[in-house]
Amino acid sequence: MKRKINHRKWHKPALMLTLASLMMFTTACSYFGGGSKSASEQNNTPVKAASANEPGWKVDTSPITFDWYMNFSWYTGSDWGTDPTSQYVTKKTGVSLNFIVPAGNENEKLNTMIASGKLPDFITLSWGEDAVKKMIEGKLVLPLNELADQYDPYFYKVTDPAKLAWYTQPDGNVYGYPNASSSPADFAKYGKNYLSNQVFVVRKDMYEALGKPDMRTPEGFLKALNMAKEKFPEVNGQPLIPLGLHEFTENGNYSLEGYLQNFLAIPMEKDGKLYDRTTDPEYLRWLKTFRQANQNGLLSKDIFIDKRSQMEEKIAQGRYFAMLYQRSDFNTQQNALYAKDPNSVYIAVDGPSNSKLDQPVLSGPVISGWTVTLISKNVKDKARAIRFLEYLISEEGQKDLYLGEKGVTYDTVDGKDQFKPEVLKSLNTDRSEFDTKYGASHKYWMQMNTNITDQWKPESVDPFKQMEDWTKGKTVSSSEFDQLNPTGNSPEGIINTKISQLWGKTLPKLLLASSDSEFDQIFNEYLSKREADGLAKVQAYQQTEYEKNKAKLEAQ
Repeated sequence: MKRKINHRKWHKPALMLTLASLMMFTTACSYFGGGSKSASEQNNTPVKAASANEPGWKVDTSPITFDWYMNFSWYTGSDWGTDPTSQYVTKKTGVSLNFIVPAGNENEKLNTMIASGKLPDFITLSWGEDAVKKMIEGKLVLPLNELADQYDPYFYKVTDPAKLAWYTQPDGNVYGYPNASSSPADFAKYGKNYLSNQVFVVRKDMYEALGKPDMRTPEGFLKALNMAKEKFPEVNGQPLIPLGLHEFTENGNYSLEGYLQNFLAIPMEKDGKLYDRTTDPEYLRWLKTFRQANQNGLLSKDIFIDKRSQMEEKIAQGRYFAMLYQRSDFNTQQNALYAKDPNSVYIAVDGPSNSKLDQPVLSGPVISGWTVTLISKNVKDKARAIRFLEYLISEEGQKDLYLGEKGVTYDTVDGKDQFKPEVLKSLNTDRSEFDTKYGASHKYWMQMNTNITDQWKPESVDPFKQMEDWTKGKTVSSSEFDQLNPTGNSPEGIINTKISQLWGKTLPKLLLASSDSEFDQIFNEYLSKREADGLAKVQAYQQTEYEKNKAKLEAQ
């Protein structure tokens, strides 16, 4: 008989949680009756039993290699086994990983695999991707609770009941476990130290040369961009790019949606009802400011077409004056700039603000995490797979992947485990070299939990400390607003996809409009079209999910 999740019977996790976190990561899976057998079962050899009181991965440490698909074309940590940290994990657990990273469009690659009905052993992707639901509904993946019940009951000792509850589906099965996740209880405990990834940054030397202009108002913002372009028309012989943003996708642009809305402190709900932030007057005022920036020649054509890799190259060259961006996304480039000239780095400053100049309300760690990892029904060994996942989630696994092997990458000094001096220097000065040479400190972030690893995190140093410190006190929990969008082939899911793609086409048009009146015309056409497409059905679905989320979180 398969066991359904009963949250009230779960034990508290034996995790030592410390400071705070960022980003997101989960493990979503679904039961497939009669799916793949473990390697031992296939050989008619009984699977060695695991104990609820002992980590399951210790039962079998014989060599095995899992294929692990990362749905991020930019992921560069795919050289498992070439650095001492991954070598240590393999030596300890017997598990090696063969990472598969798409060369082009991630969703095309993943959809092709889904259509084939065959997936690699592990799959990691953003939790909000429609493919998560497709894999679950298509019975292409396995449920974690059933795998844990059969092969590794210790799994329940290292997981957080709140996070398992969050990812439990109506059928009683849990299909994922989050990485970079913080529950409301975590937020209450560590929130004052939590950081946000969302920043508005400027190039330090240019900003100071312009007299540190106030960029909180539309007028000040446009004036600063214009001054930068006039005073610094070129950077090392190439045109200055006054403003950098996240890449434009078929669904829009992060920088000009949630990030901008958070900087403007636009509420996500009012009186218990979800608020349509896209129609907020403050938001439209600033979108028109960006439109005016384009009309004034302050938006480079590059920002409409560049992908992340191209942006990273331009950040490393210091070609942007200002950026509304994720600070962790350019750590390597920031280090390169700092090595050349400490004054050429990017620093966080007060950026776009609402009319009252309220402080930003930035997204902090949420219970959903950042990405999700699924275990395929085709997994070559179910027992070893769930046990390795348990190891990664556990404090022991977190320590191994963060600090590496004792005596190799870290030592205990005055009772504190910490990176060796030469390792720390590499981490602080050349992240690319560090990843290649040592492979620690979240190079392999598939189950990253900074609430655990922050106990070993070294003190932040320049050029990162300033940006981190700027977000403190501005970071809030918004877990109840996660996972509201309908997905899959449900009527609401189809409508939502259509509206999202409509916005993706509309946003660039708004910025490229020749006047505010043309902007209004384009925006009103967008409102009418989304209404006709069935927006009301999507909003009703989102409101219901929001109320469920609130109840689920309040019950913890």
